[in-house]
Amino acid sequence: MNKIKINFKINDKQINREVDPNVLLSDFIRYDLKLTGTHIGCDTSQCGSCIVMLNDKCVKSCSILLAQCNNKRLTTVEGIGKTDNLHKIQEAFKSHHGLQCGFCTPGILFSALELSQRKNKKTENYIREFLDGNLCRCTGYHNIIKAIKSYLKEKDLLDEKV
Repeated sequence: MNKIKINFKINDKQINREVDPNVLLSDFIRYDLKLTGTHIGCDTSQCGSCIVMLNDKCVKSCSILLAQCNNKRLTTVEGIGKTDNLHKIQEAFKSHHGLQCGFCTPGILFSALELSQRKNKKTENYIREFLDGNLCRCTGYHNIIKAIKSYLKEKDLLDEKV
C-alpha cells in the first residue's frame, strides 16, 4: 500500500508523517502517539468514547481516517487540561462527581465543550438531547448533567426556567 503524507496539529504539537491511507484516527492517536485518553469502546461509532475535537467540532475518531485530518487541528483530552490546571469543564465534572469509571468521560467532555460553543441558552432537555451518541455504562447521567449545567451556568449559557 502506498503511504500518504499527512500534516496536522494535535494538542498544539505539529505532526508530519507518512502513513497508510486506511489508518483510523483513533488507532493513530492511541497506538502511534500513545495518547490513551481517547478510548475505543465499540468500533462502530455508537458509544462516543473516542470523541476528539477536529477544528473545534466533535468527531468520533473510530469512524474517521487519519488522512481526513490533513492540515487540520486536533485536540484530545490530554490537550484540554492538566492535573494541576484543569479546564473548567473538568473542574465541573470533578466537583459534581460527573464520572465513575471515566471510560466515557473524554467524549462527554468534548460534547459539552462543543455544546458550550453554541451561544443560545440551553435547557436540561437540550443538554440531554445533545449528549445522544455518548454512552455511559455506569453513572446514569444524573451527575454528568449536573456538571454540564454548572459549567454552562458559569458561562451564562444555561436556561434554568425549564
